[in-house]
Amino acid sequence: MDISTTSYKRCELVEVAGRIDSASAPRFEEALQEVLERKRYNIVLDLSGLEYISSAGLRAMVSTQKVCKEHGGQLVLAAVPKAIQEVLDLTGLDALFTAYPDTVSAVGSF
Repeated sequence: MDISTTSYKRCELVEVAGRIDSASAPRFEEALQEVLERKRYNIVLDLSGLEYISSAGLRAMVSTQKVCKEHGGQLVLAAVPKAIQEVLDLTGLDALFTAYPDTVSAVGSF
């Protein structure tokens, strides 16, 4: 799994590629936690390169969204692959996240 973070004026862009499974989920959660520790509560999660996400990865996304909302922010998704969207739909988590077709529109939403 590869993770990179880019800071913009109004939000943070977190790009994730590869697989978020039980082995890599702690690293994913740590990357999101580092963004929150910098008091950045508007986050765009670019999932365009994501192939798989486990329940541990979904849990990290939900807990990050909760903290963002508590501080008046939001975690939004960008470029969600079809397979990942199906997982979100099946788990009912699609209702928790606003999804955008690409990172430009997601970043522009803030």
